[in-house]
Order: sequence, then structure tokens, then C-alpha cells
Amino acid sequence: MVNIFLLRKEIAMSNVRPKKHLGQHFLNDKGIAKQIVDSLVISQSKNVVEIGSGMGVLTDFLFEIEELNLHLIEIDKESVDFLKNKWPYKQDVIHSVDFLKINLNDFFKGEQFSIIGNFPYNISSQILFRVYENYELIPQLVGMFQKEVAERIAAKPGGKIYGILSVLLQAYYDIEYLFTVNENVFTPPPKVKSGVIRLIRKKELNLGCNEKLFKQVIKQGFNQRRKVLRNSLKGLTQGETLPDKFATERPEQLSVKEFVELTNIIEKIIKSKL
Repeated sequence: MVNIFLLRKEIAMSNVRPKKHLGQHFLNDKGIAKQIVDSLVISQSKNVVEIGSGMGVLTDFLFEIEELNLHLIEIDKESVDFLKNKWPYKQDVIHSVDFLKINLNDFFKGEQFSIIGNFPYNISSQILFRVYENYELIPQLVGMFQKEVAERIAAKPGGKIYGILSVLLQAYYDIEYLFTVNENVFTPPPKVKSGVIRLIRKKELNLGCNEKLFKQVIKQGFNQRRKVLRNSLKGLTQGETLPDKFATERPEQLSVKEFVELTNIIEKIIKSKL
């Protein structure tokens, strides 16, 4: 006799289709999935949010770690139905929500949490900006991105790929590029390689400058990255001359520490004009 429940479950599980508009590329290599999960440093936080759970290839290994307090975020209804069929006893930790819109305090009542995921390419930068904006809540991120994005986040000063997100995230996190993932382990295969990175929040979070102005200096500098800083930051310096150390440099040449120093110089200029 056919078990109707199992039959329905199999049908539901077979109905998950990767959706281009959601940037879905389902990882189908369990060895790589385990390698990503093994990169998570549990001591950073036992509270963990997986973004974009898809068909649960990372989730399988995450649920094996008994001490984790895990929540899954998935915006795709088909994937959510699949996940709930796969783990019917875990219904309360599977959320059909948009990570970019939710209140991050809701999951763990203000407690800190790590993030892990095979992130959709089309919103990966937005996810990283959200992490930056909530760095006090998020001590760690382990994730797979388009290789170019992963390399950009981990880039050192001096190169063309070093940019706004590189500086903002490196101000609060130590970032490590872990490994590269080839296209053929996804369904459907993307047209580019992927890269896995890990962000571990620094112990010292006080930058030693006005953080709002720090962000403004970085954005204004990089938005005109072909110009030297004395020209791109004219609006902030109000005609005052920057020290030679900064005046003829371009933004990609400055480290986080140097951006902090530059921010303090500009703040003094602004205050002197009041």
C-alpha cells in the first residue's frame, strides 16, 4: 500500500526549481558543503542563522552540530515547503522571510549570532552591507559568494578591487579568503567561480574616530576613485589643504588605519569652520 504522506513529501521535494530572479544556484557537492560548515568557529556564537537554505545541503551538516541554536531563512516558497517536509520537527526554525527586511533582534532576542550561507549572487553586497550595519550583533560570517566579490572583501590596499565594502568590513572584521569553488558543483552551474570567505569580528570595535564621518569619507573617496583625495574630498575639506600624506593619494592606497587618521583630520577641519 502506498504511503500517501511519503508520496506527497517526495513530490514536494521534487518541485524545487532554481529561480533566476532569486539568483539561486543550488550547491550539490556535499564535500564542499561540509567544508563550509566546518569553517564555522562555534566559539564565536552558538546562535547561527543560515541565509538562503535552498534544499538544505549546508543545513544537513549544521543540524548535526547539537550545540547550535540554528534558524533558517529562505525567501523562496518552494524551498521553504521542501525544508519543512525534510525536517517536519524543525518547523519553528524555518522562516519564509527576506533577510534584508527583517528585524535582526527578533531571532535571538538581542543576542549575538553568526551567519552562514551560500548567498545569492544578486544580493550578496546588500547582505554584506547589512552585516556591516549590524556588526555589534554579528561576530562571524562564513559564506560563499561570487569569487570576485569574495576577493574584493578580503582585498588588501593598493589594488583595483579594494573598495568601499573592503574598508568598511575590514574596519570591524578580520577577513580570510578560504577557498575557491568551481562552477560544476551547482545546479544550474553559474557562469563564474565562487569563493568562500570568513569574517571574524575584531575584539576592539572602537575605531577612534567619528564612525558616521568615517563612512562618508570612504564613500566619497571611492565614488571618485580616479581622483586624488584632495580633489575627491573637496566637499568635506571646504577648501582646506590635506596633509601631503593624503592629498595626492587615491582611496585604494589607504589602509583602514589611514582612513581613521584621515577622518580625524577632516573632523577637525569641519569643527574649525563652525
